[in-house]
This record gives sequence, C-alpha cells and structure tokens, in this order.
Amino acid sequence: MIEILLSIASSGIWSKVWTVAVAILFFGVIIIIHECGHFLFAKLFKVKVNEFSIGMGPAVFKRKKGETQYSVRVFPIGGYVSMEGEDQDSDDDGAFNKKPVWQKMIIVAAGAFMNILLGVIIMCIMLSTSGDLIGTNTIKSFYDGAVSEQYGLKEGDRFLEIDGHHVWSERDLSFLMSRSKDGVFDFVVERDGQKVELSDVHFDTEQQDGITLIKYDFVIIGEKPNFLNVVKNSFTQSASVVRMVWLSLFDLVTGRYGMSELAGPVGTVNVIADVTASAASSKNLGSLLMIMAFITINIGVANLLPLPALDGGRLFFLLIEAIRRKPINPKYEGYVHAIGFALLMLLMVFVTYNDIVRLIKT
Repeated sequence: MIEILLSIASSGIWSKVWTVAVAILFFGVIIIIHECGHFLFAKLFKVKVNEFSIGMGPAVFKRKKGETQYSVRVFPIGGYVSMEGEDQDSDDDGAFNKKPVWQKMIIVAAGAFMNILLGVIIMCIMLSTSGDLIGTNTIKSFYDGAVSEQYGLKEGDRFLEIDGHHVWSERDLSFLMSRSKDGVFDFVVERDGQKVELSDVHFDTEQQDGITLIKYDFVIIGEKPNFLNVVKNSFTQSASVVRMVWLSLFDLVTGRYGMSELAGPVGTVNVIADVTASAASSKNLGSLLMIMAFITINIGVANLLPLPALDGGRLFFLLIEAIRRKPINPKYEGYVHAIGFALLMLLMVFVTYNDIVRLIKT
C-alpha cells in the first residue's frame, strides 16, 4: 500500500489532484463571499433571511440560529440566500418585498460588489508581495529600430488614451493594444505637462495561428512598491480588469470571438490548476493571484449583466419598479427568471462540453 501511495505521489496524478482542489476551494471562497454580500446587507436592512446555503443539492449540514437556517450542500457549484418575500409577496414586516426599492437594489448588487472587492484585495496582496516593480503608463525607452518611435512616440510620454479608451493602468496598454487588427493606433499622451494627440501610430505585427500580434517596441517605467502606489494600483488595475470583461463580452457579442472560445467551470478550474502547479514549481504566486483576481472580478461583473436569473436581471426589474413606483407582478418576473435560468443552464452545458473537448484534445 505504501509503495502504491509513493508511486501516486511521485507521479503527476497527485500534482493534478491538489491543484484542482485549490481551484475548487477558490471557487468556494468566491461563492461564500458573494452570498455573504447579499446576507450582510439583508441583515443590515432587517430583512428576514430564511436560509443561507453554500452549495447546491441535498444538505450535508444544517443548523438553525435565530430565524435563519445555515446549510452546506453536497455540490460546491453555487449557493443562495433565501429571503422572505423575495420571489413572492409576503405580509411579514421583515419581508424583502416590504423594503424600499433602494434597499432592495443594494442587497441584490451586494454579492457582485463583494466579488469585485475581493479582486481588489487579491490585487493588493499580489502587488505588495511579488517583489516586482509596479508598471506605469510612461515610456522609459525604446528598442533599437522601434517603429512606434518613428511615428511620434517619445521617451517620457505617459499614455492617457488608446483609440478613445482611457488608460488607467499598465494592464490597459497590453489589453487595449491587443484588440487591434492592424497595429495602428490613435494615442493621447502627456508630454512635458501637455496633452498631445498622436494619430495613426504604427507598430510591427506578426501572424500566429491566424491572430495578429503586436510587437511592443518600448519599455515602461517601473516603480518600487510602497503603500500609496500599491493601494492606487490595486484599484486602477481592478478597474482595468472590469473594463476588460465588458469589452471582451462586447467582442463576443459582435462576433470578434466565437462561442467556442468561451470557458466554463471545467475549463476555468483547469486553468487555475495549471497556474497553481506553475506557481508551486517556480515559487512565484504572482500569476496565480492575478488569475484569481481576474476570475472573481469577472464573476462579479458578469453577475451584474441585465440578464434574467442573474443579479443584474433582478436589478433591472428593480430599476423599472423605481421608475414606475410600482413593482412588477412577482409571478411574471418569476417566469422571466425561470426561462433565463433554463437558458443559462443550456449555456453552461455548451461551454462545459467545449471545456471537455479542449481537455481531451490537449
């Protein structure tokens, strides 16, 4: 038996198991943080919470404290906060439907807000512990023969806009420029205290697997981490990730990316597992923390999309309620969310199938 265990431990099996376990644990943390957001603000506004559950399916643990039952369920793929009067009218004074619409909107949005806040905290940990310099938006120098320098960029230029999008952090440089199809950009830079507009700045490109890649021909200035720039960059880089999610969704809807490129839970867990293994072998947690920050912010932003069955869908109905000063009939809203949930499950099946196919091919 010992020989078998040693054989497993020395093989790649154990490595894959523990990295996947880390990925699943991280998803559990995201779920708990999200549901805690709903729960804490519900309690703050004195809404009666019937159940706080982590996981889905049959309960493996239940405990009632006060008016709330706390549950842990067998499948770690979600969770929920069940509030009195959330999906149907209730005469209880603590019912969700009895609260002012602004309180209901805060409760619904709180889960996504907590996910984004978690991303900011992870980003702060990454920037303060990596030991690397923090990138800025300012050009330090150019490589020999830099094409962009010939088209007007200069050392000391600080990027303010790229193709009409504001530059908040150094992450915007690589992401916004990666969206180009021809390597030609319109920049607004700060030069000697003045705003300078530069049109049609060219960069060399190369084709790789049918994708146009930009050849970055300049080096940016890096700063040593300190309290102020770590806090500042935690927020600006998180804001950059939020916009990255929105623009990526826009690119998906407009056909820039195909549906086959979407990743679901299986694919995401596999990515986290691979990054975890790489971080363990290199003893550098920077890439792992970055992917975790990206995922939790991604989930927070996606939850705010105005789609049925998501928090954003509920916010949309609450916004209508605020405008017309009268709630939508809960029965009809329930129908919309039920249909949205069914479509969401179909999408999950589709992306999970794609994840599995990609895993088999690799």
